[in-house]
Amino acid sequence: MQWITEKYVNFASIIDDATLAQNRMTSSMPFVYPHFASMPDAHLGLGCAVGSVLPTLGAIIPAAVGVDIGCGMVAVRTDYTARDIARLDRRSLRVSIERAVPLSAGNNNKRVSPSAQPRIDSLEQDARSAGFDPSSYVKAWRLQLGTLGSGNHFIEVSLDEGDDVWLFLHSGSRGVGNRIAQRHIQIAQEYCARRSISLPHRDLAYLEEGTPEFDRYISELMWAQKFALLNREEMMDRVVGQFTHWVGKPVQQLERINCHHNYTHRETHSGKDVWLSRKGAIAADPGRPGLIPGSMGTRS
Repeated sequence: MQWITEKYVNFASIIDDATLAQNRMTSSMPFVYPHFASMPDAHLGLGCAVGSVLPTLGAIIPAAVGVDIGCGMVAVRTDYTARDIARLDRRSLRVSIERAVPLSAGNNNKRVSPSAQPRIDSLEQDARSAGFDPSSYVKAWRLQLGTLGSGNHFIEVSLDEGDDVWLFLHSGSRGVGNRIAQRHIQIAQEYCARRSISLPHRDLAYLEEGTPEFDRYISELMWAQKFALLNREEMMDRVVGQFTHWVGKPVQQLERINCHHNYTHRETHSGKDVWLSRKGAIAADPGRPGLIPGSMGTRS
């Protein structure tokens, strides 16, 4: 751990100069409280670096939350071990999962499945309560629930250090969350421009608490975060189903963890209520289980 400034603490043992400069700039915003932190895997991002924890008083930077609102991971520890599945054909499992969960950008479900319907009903009720229509962003948002997307999103069957089998996937709020994020990043930039607010970078445009723009963003942000959570739940249920069919026996879920790593939440720190934005970072308070995926560039 290294204090770079009074408002910036760095937990990365290796960090490039460009990311360090971006973090200094983000931490200089006047509403950061008590301090900005960069995580061990910090790297350049939009608004602030990926791998950042940003607590703010009375304001939120939409770009610092990220364009994939609620992106995160879900994992299930099964009652199977590596030995139990050693002789099974893994390719057939991969093919069945790919059939059950639409993959890649733009690929949606052809219809709403019975398992997805209660989740969609809940999201529709939340949207009505929030006073907005998700269809104004993406007409087919209902068909996106239970789809993986592209980029660094993945589904995998993993082993832990004890050779227990885990089902693991990474995804977020899909196209509807991205559209919500992009819209409010633009609104924040327009908001700051109207008020002649000087910014060190336009991606640090923010919305101030107590304004209609802020309230609208929070309402839609919370909806998108719930969409992301339910999206992962829906996909994991399908993956568990395919794994069950593959092994030919019931699968007991010994543990299920579902956590965001691109989100904002109300928390209390250093005696004050702040908006805590985590971008590429999970909550890691004592007793809370979390998920950290492997690197796409290595086999570790």
